Amino acid sequence: MTQYQRVREQLHLLEAQLRAQNLWQNSAPAASAFESTQPFCMDTLEPFEWLQWVLIPRMHALLDGQQPLPQAFAIAPYYEIALEATHPSRDLMLAHLQQLDALFSGEGK
Repeated sequence: MTQYQRVREQLHLLEAQLRAQNLWQNSAPAASAFESTQPFCMDTLEPFEWLQWVLIPRMHALLDGQQPLPQAFAIAPYYEIALEATHPSRDLMLAHLQQLDALFSGEGK
């Protein structure tokens, strides 16, 4: 299985978990929310919104276009901080994000 296939599979698993945890939204945030200059749009989007509306679509676009994938990629550390320890989906989502990160660090190859 190629890295592209592994990344796409992990994105599908991540989306499935967002849906299973009722974190997937049916309506996109206002367009202005995407104009943020902060990493992860942390000043305009909730952490799971960023996954749904920014990361997942952008990664699929790279994969669909056979574009080069990011070389240095680590989003799990942000989510370790951004999600409260008591968030019911925290541990499960962190595990999926760590698996995605591993695909870019060489651990998941």
